[in-house]
Amino acid sequence: MQRRALLLFASLAASAARAQSAYPARPVRVIAPQAPGGGVDLVGRIVADRLGKALGQGFVIDNQAGAGGSIAAQQAARAAPDGYTLMIGYVATHATNPAVRKVPYDALRDFTPIAMIGGTPNLLVCRPSLPVGNLAEFVAYAKAQPEKVNYGTSGKGTLNHLVMEQFKNAAGFQSLSVPYRSIGQAFTDLIGGQVQAIFPGLAAGLPHVRSGAVRPLAVTGARRHPLLPDVPTFNESGYAGFEGVTWYGIVGPARLPAAVTRLLNEEINRLLAQPDFRERLSSEALEPMPMSPAQFGDYMAAEIAHWTAVAQANNVTGD
Repeated sequence: MQRRALLLFASLAASAARAQSAYPARPVRVIAPQAPGGGVDLVGRIVADRLGKALGQGFVIDNQAGAGGSIAAQQAARAAPDGYTLMIGYVATHATNPAVRKVPYDALRDFTPIAMIGGTPNLLVCRPSLPVGNLAEFVAYAKAQPEKVNYGTSGKGTLNHLVMEQFKNAAGFQSLSVPYRSIGQAFTDLIGGQVQAIFPGLAAGLPHVRSGAVRPLAVTGARRHPLLPDVPTFNESGYAGFEGVTWYGIVGPARLPAAVTRLLNEEINRLLAQPDFRERLSSEALEPMPMSPAQFGDYMAAEIAHWTAVAQANNVTGD
């Protein structure tokens, strides 16, 4: 009987190993917690297309918009941990949302971190008609005339809201937050004169900078961005600690098999090392950020802690 049990166990273990080594044996669903056309959807499709070609199976994007990504994240967290349901985890679902509101999932315990893809810095921009030419002049103007400076956001508790609150606190000026349903609507009112500044991701702000519709003042990040080499960082401008980015990665449900996690991480990091793929990301203002699964998990934990501290210091909630 004992020998039979051992043989059965060995057979099951071998079957599991073969199943994992054959992964993926069928199409993989990749949940994108945003409607088609947004940054999450775009990044997801770029990565899914290349993963599908590399691994010989379709990686199919499933857009699940709503509740700031919470609906999609909850679905992904509850999926079977077999590698056939993944999600584009990004700064909202796995950093700012948990920092400012109760969400129906645990951003760390309910997920397996698989791979970081990359990120784009945030860019403070203002109306060209505002009588300021650089960040120092903007701060001085806001301090002298706080009633004349308000800023648009894509909603309470979003990254562009939190990073502006962090900056206001660091620089010591007051400015009214005006929430919109999207950053696109905020740009419309910025260009129309209803708000004076926005702190969007670089990918969203770049077209408006290039058209001359807005004036760039500073970017987050450790160094100047190659797409805007003349725009200084906040650190250069005297404000340390502004290195936040709008980042994107791949996560799966908790308890994902180690072999599946390792395979996907290796394949994504291999993609991030390819010049043509890096150039494709760069065209969307995204900088590749290759990490191991453990490094990605640590990164998400640090992001949640940072934005929670910022939200608490500035009394920001998303509810």
